[in-house]
Amino acid sequence: MPAKSILLLGDEILYRISEEIQKSNLDKAKQIINDLHDTIVSFKNQYGFGRAIAAPQIGESVRIIYMHLVDKTHYFINPVLEFIEDDTFHLWDDCMSFPGLEVYVERHKKCKVTYKNLNWEDCEMYLEGDLSELFQHEYDHLDGILAVQRAKDLKSFRINKNKSGC
Repeated sequence: MPAKSILLLGDEILYRISEEIQKSNLDKAKQIINDLHDTIVSFKNQYGFGRAIAAPQIGESVRIIYMHLVDKTHYFINPVLEFIEDDTFHLWDDCMSFPGLEVYVERHKKCKVTYKNLNWEDCEMYLEGDLSELFQHEYDHLDGILAVQRAKDLKSFRINKNKSGC
């Protein structure tokens, strides 16, 4: 399957709140998950980074996130995010929808995610540190929020030439 184009900063689809997938649309969900996989693999080969992607980034306004980690892949259908403690940390965040731009943001150290799998079973996962931050970033995409909207202040932006193709 060929990779989909990743929507870039400014595309109105990225600012929409995504719709939940219905059980009757599991075939569509499976296709979107395959498209997300192909797209992130292609992006990582081109730019050298990319650990996760949300369906809105390929123009699908549905609540699906796909994580492509070194040793494992995960997908989340209709995820619900819950912060399990108040501790936060700051980091320079990047995004496939604006490669090369990094934004200084605040994220929670730990979170709990409840979601559906392709068998329509309820699942949950606890994430912390880098994975918690990564999931929060992708979850924001489902709600039409980009990292640039989470910037700590107006000086919280920088260009990473290694990721921009500059």
